[in-house]
Amino acid sequence: MFSSAVRRSRMQGPSSFPAVFPMAIAVAAGAAVPFQAASNAALGRALGHPLWATLASLGVSVLVVLPLMMLMRVPAPALGTAAQGPAWWWLGGVAGVAYVTAALMLTPRLGAAGFIVSVIAGQMLASLLIDHYGLMGLAPKPAGGWRVAGIALILLGMAVVQMGSSPTASAPGPASSAGRS
Repeated sequence: MFSSAVRRSRMQGPSSFPAVFPMAIAVAAGAAVPFQAASNAALGRALGHPLWATLASLGVSVLVVLPLMMLMRVPAPALGTAAQGPAWWWLGGVAGVAYVTAALMLTPRLGAAGFIVSVIAGQMLASLLIDHYGLMGLAPKPAGGWRVAGIALILLGMAVVQMGSSPTASAPGPASSAGRS
């Protein structure tokens, strides 16, 4: 069976394996997200309000990306061109604030797995619509039966993960966090 898969990949040519590397990077980036959600939730509790943690998280992001940009000698941005584009180009920042704030407020209540599986379900539903209608400058990719079935399985997986969560998996109260420092 393995040898037939190798033969198929060779017949498909070199274009079949290059997709593995970007997918592996995407998986690694995705693996960082629950750690981000959990650390931001703890930071929000420590700072006294979720929005302070959102600001702190985004501030740390700036402190990390600026040296990287200098190290990579990234040229100055074309602000004039960007300012003339559609307003939705700037929604990434709004979405970032919404996501970080939701993560740090909901991760203690849902748990990391419950929050992330819900986020993935939302991402997939929105992605399917963006692809299907060719929104945000992307080429349309119709939502065929296989894609819809995949989304349905993700939604089913979300339900299973949520049902598997214990009813006491809410944010730690004063009694349960008393021993923590």
